[in-house]
Amino acid sequence: MKTIDLEKICEGAEKIGISGHVRPDGDCVGSCMALYLYLKKTVREADISVFLEKPAEIYNSLQGVDEIRTEAGEDEVFDVFFALDSSADRLGEAEKLFRQAKKKVNIDHHISNEQGCGDENYVIPAASSTSELVYKLMKKDKVDAEIAKAVYIGIIHDTGVFQYSNTSPETMRIGAELIAYGFDFPKLIEETFYEKSYVQNQILGRALLESVLFMDGRCIVSVVEKKTMDFYQVTPKDLDGIVNQIRNTKGVDCAIFLYQTGVLEYKVSMRSNEKVNVAEVAAFFGGGGHMRAAGCTMSGTYHDVINNLSLHIEKQFQKKD
Repeated sequence: MKTIDLEKICEGAEKIGISGHVRPDGDCVGSCMALYLYLKKTVREADISVFLEKPAEIYNSLQGVDEIRTEAGEDEVFDVFFALDSSADRLGEAEKLFRQAKKKVNIDHHISNEQGCGDENYVIPAASSTSELVYKLMKKDKVDAEIAKAVYIGIIHDTGVFQYSNTSPETMRIGAELIAYGFDFPKLIEETFYEKSYVQNQILGRALLESVLFMDGRCIVSVVEKKTMDFYQVTPKDLDGIVNQIRNTKGVDCAIFLYQTGVLEYKVSMRSNEKVNVAEVAAFFGGGGHMRAAGCTMSGTYHDVINNLSLHIEKQFQKKD
C-alpha cells in the first residue's frame, strides 16, 4: 500500500472535514483528534472541523474535544474530507459531507474496508489501529505532546493496552516514541481504559452473572435488554468493555455481547482468538471490523440472533478443526 502525503493533499484547501464511525471508540476519537490538532498546526489557513457523535467523557482530557461538531450542515462542501477508522457508510450524519467533498481521503485498518472508500486511501488491516497509521503519516517535527496523547489513546484502546495480537513490534516502538513527549500515560491508561463508574461496574456484574456458555464451552454470550439498561440508567457508552471481559473466560474461543437498541433489534459485539474470524461473521450480517474484534446490528429475538451467529461461528470452528 502506497503512503499518502497529508500536507500535499490539503494544499490550497480552505475547508477541511474529519469524521469517524458512529458510536466512536478510543481509536476513532484518538485518530480524529490527533489529525485535527496536526492539521491545525500544518495547514493554518484552512478552516478545520471534526464531526463525531459526542464521545464518552473519558476522552475529555484530549485537547480540542470540546470543539467537535455533532451535527452536519446539509449544504456544506469541503475541499478535503477525511474518513478515519471507518468506511463511508458508517460515518452517520457526516457521510453526506464526505460524499460531496471535492477530495475524499480514507485512512483505516478494518479488513472489511480493505479497498478504501476515498479518492486517496491508506488502509492497512495489519496495523494495530487507525491512530498508528495517522501517526506514521505525520512529520515528526510537527508532533507535540497533545497530538502524541491523542495517538496514544487510540493505540491503547485498539490493542487492549498492547495485549492483543494486533500489537506489532512497530506498535511498541511507536508507543515508546509517544510517551517520550512527556504526558502522564499511566493516568491516561487508568482513566480511559480501566476506570469504571459504580453503575458501569453494576451493569458489568449483571452481564457476567447472566452470561451463558455454549458450543461445548467454546463460546460465551451475554445480553443486556433495554429494560435492564433503563433500570440501571445506562447508555450504550456504559457498556464498553463488557465483551472484552467475558472474552477472558478460560476455554472460550469466541465471546458475543448484545444490547438491545430497539424492538427486536440488537447491537452485536464479538471478540475471538485465532480460531474464529469474527470480521467474516459480522460481514455476513452487514457489519465489519477486525479478524478478532467485529460487530454488527441484527434483527430478531435474542435467540434468533444467537442461532444465526452460531451457524457461522460453527463454520469457522470446522475450518480450523
